[in-house]
Amino acid sequence: MLSVAFSPDGRLLASGSLDNTIRLWDAASGALLRTLEGHTDWVRSVAFSPDGRTLASASRDRTIRLWDATSGESLQTLTGHRDWVNGIAFSPDGRLLASGSADKTIRLWDVASGQLLRVLEGLTATVYSVAFSPDGRLLASGSGDSTIRLWDTTSGALRQTLRGHIATVNSVVFSPDGRMLASASGDNTIRLWDAASGALTRILEGHTAPVISTAFSLDGQLLASASWDCTIRLWNVTSGALIRTLTGHTSNVNSVAFSPDGHLLASGSRDGTVRLWGVR
Repeated sequence: MLSVAFSPDGRLLASGSLDNTIRLWDAASGALLRTLEGHTDWVRSVAFSPDGRTLASASRDRTIRLWDATSGESLQTLTGHRDWVNGIAFSPDGRLLASGSADKTIRLWDVASGQLLRVLEGLTATVYSVAFSPDGRLLASGSGDSTIRLWDTTSGALRQTLRGHIATVNSVVFSPDGRMLASASGDNTIRLWDAASGALTRILEGHTAPVISTAFSLDGQLLASASWDCTIRLWNVTSGALIRTLTGHTSNVNSVAFSPDGHLLASGSRDGTVRLWGVR
């Protein structure tokens, strides 16, 4: 599994797979509810809209698809990227969808109409991850040139470039209060940044292979990281201390996501499984 995401109410878990499908699971029982088909290549990212009605999926087939999260009906296919689409994110108000691609661009889409609103250019490598700030004013991107870029979502202007990683930035995510940005890299580290100033505040080390995904708990106190060393690690955000290492996957762990109530952590792995962990 390449990506996992909980619905806003925590009842559904979506996973994107190497078999070109999206699966919807009952988060409480673990039962498979529905398999969504339509992509013709790997599904690299999945995301629920803030109201939980729409599920977006991004694929190596160069498209983004929007699905009805309840019925599984395909609503729209967004085309325009010239290469793999790696990361997607809904804006906090649900009106915009951002997508990052191997074509070195970020695209902003109107969710209701499917219209392309803006193309953010100037990147020199593949875009692997995108994330909106909680107030929707900034968009962060992580790319193969080892940088994190912060963009103004209204004008599309580049606000800031954060440097420090020495390998691909695979994941970017804002803390729930918007004050912090976490980045995960192929250099085996996670970096924590002050979102306002761009200052580096902490480096989290311990993984022995590239870190592919990160997620904050809803209260912002925990950070989960997923790595190709087959583990998930839980960190104390304030102190940077490693709280626990979760083992059990037998291959690369590609994605992690906290449930909205913070009680569960989902992880998706190249071993073909999704695992649910009790955070407490």
